[in-house]
Amino acid sequence: MCGITGWIDWNRDLTKDSDNLERMTDTLAPRGPDAAGTWISAHCALGHRRLSVIDPENGAQPMIRYTGDDKYVVVYNGELYNAPELKRELVSRGRSFTTNCDTEVLLVSFMEWGRACVERFNGIFAFAIWDVAAQELFLARDRLGVKPLFYSKQNELFIFGSEPKCILEHDAVKAEVGAEGLAEVFIIGPARTPGHGVYKAISEVRPGQCIVVNHVGVKTITYWKLQSSPHEHDVEQTAEQVRTLLKDTVERQLVSDVPVCTLLSGGLDSSALTALAVDYYKKNGQSNVHTYSVDYRDNDKHFQAHAFQPNSDAPWIERMTSHLGTIHHPIQFDTPELVAALKDATFARDLPGMADVDASLLLFCHEIKKGATVAISGEAADEIFGGYPWFHREEALNANTFPWSLATSMRGELLAPDIAKWIRPEEYIGDRYADAVAEVPLLDGENEVRKRMRRMSYLNITRFMPTLLDRKDRMSMAAGLEVRVPFCDHRLVEYVWNIPWEIKSAGDREKGILRKALTGILPQDVLTRKKSPYPKTHNPAYLAAVQGLLLDVLNDPSSPLLPLINVKKVRELVESDSAKSNIPWFGQLMSGPQLFAYLYQVNLWLTKYNVSIK
Repeated sequence: MCGITGWIDWNRDLTKDSDNLERMTDTLAPRGPDAAGTWISAHCALGHRRLSVIDPENGAQPMIRYTGDDKYVVVYNGELYNAPELKRELVSRGRSFTTNCDTEVLLVSFMEWGRACVERFNGIFAFAIWDVAAQELFLARDRLGVKPLFYSKQNELFIFGSEPKCILEHDAVKAEVGAEGLAEVFIIGPARTPGHGVYKAISEVRPGQCIVVNHVGVKTITYWKLQSSPHEHDVEQTAEQVRTLLKDTVERQLVSDVPVCTLLSGGLDSSALTALAVDYYKKNGQSNVHTYSVDYRDNDKHFQAHAFQPNSDAPWIERMTSHLGTIHHPIQFDTPELVAALKDATFARDLPGMADVDASLLLFCHEIKKGATVAISGEAADEIFGGYPWFHREEALNANTFPWSLATSMRGELLAPDIAKWIRPEEYIGDRYADAVAEVPLLDGENEVRKRMRRMSYLNITRFMPTLLDRKDRMSMAAGLEVRVPFCDHRLVEYVWNIPWEIKSAGDREKGILRKALTGILPQDVLTRKKSPYPKTHNPAYLAAVQGLLLDVLNDPSSPLLPLINVKKVRELVESDSAKSNIPWFGQLMSGPQLFAYLYQVNLWLTKYNVSIK
């Protein structure tokens, strides 16, 4: 993977502004530690940082190609998993290639098919192509939004980048946040409304969208979205098709010129991907698969099962590594490391995030990077197959709001009264929920149960899943590690989207059809293991540490967080017994300790980025 940035300015000669481009590009160095490149012309500047995965010798960017006298320049972050097929078709159409990298396939695809090229891509990507003759910039983001892409439109300026930090580095962009941005942070966060960049001047290219920038203006085009259609297969046929699609996408995503590993928790999703990887490696005479897992020192002593985290991973990881014969690397962190990493995790996201859930993943990725450059991970299975608790609980299904964020009133009460009045917490989240529900592509003739579950699936795919994909991208790329997510293959998502709920939950189990599809691939006890989320620390030392961090913020009159919160209520909460609560205020993992860490991250973000509230 890589990092991309650049901008268009119709009123200036950008060849005199190379210092600005170099600074913007340098902010993305962790995403691309292997090489850097820039390209600049009168009105277009492009920057790139490279993490070499395919054809390391020849894939330098920005890449330039010609059709006759017409010149095209690309900066690209991602992987095309169907690059070999596309390349063969392009060669048959008279196109030639000088490298083996998918960057050239992507660029030549654009030269051949224009904007419609994105409809042919199977992969994860964010890219920008400058058509010199047309004086037009074309940007696109993959269908599920695995790879990030942000932009800022200011008069005759159009600035873009993989992360907000590179856009904020441009002289024309200020770190300003208004009422909507604060509502995103304090009420929606650590999620974000699709398209919202939190900063006033920054927006996000939504998944499945592309943008055209030329002298006429800026035009946004949606090239992909979920579409509802009748499901024609029975249970057995559905399980077979899921198995076929998953096997194909895993095998495509194992292709690399550098070491590939898998992240293994012993749960259904990661175990399935690892088993398929082991089978593929054996068939192709490759060496054993390396697997990695994460845990926390003394977690076995402090773990207590509860509704949102029913069991620990360790015994299940051992079960799968023994069964598959992988070379396993258990990674473990202690509380001081976890607390210290909250800072780097905030800077990696350019926003407050999922507290220790982010921090531990960042540390984990740094450790994996010592032995691998590419990892396979199980994100998105719960969203597309219906694995989360809120798919199966009446109170969540009937909540009339985002089911992973049921604590709006509590969160609102922690705000300063004037801030709460300004951002209108209940109204804001209600509007965002209504927007999401209005997008759901319903299918005529479906009964109420199917409609309700389709709506829940849509909310998860378009509103919750992006939070985890953001987290995985920022934390992994901050460590220079590429993480691939096979369950985000758009063919699999499109197929599973239209599976009726009674088939999707076959056997009266969460992700029932996936379990059925994996029969014979996984041991029976792993197939039936109850879902347990990404592990978090249960060490009371972590709670004490983040309480101390937040109290330091509250006791410092210069803390920029203080004017935004009800200091008295927050202090009471920090010092109360309810601080130990396992009841989440966001998702399954973020309860009392994570709330304190999140507020600490908010203060850190306001300070580090010198955020102005306007």
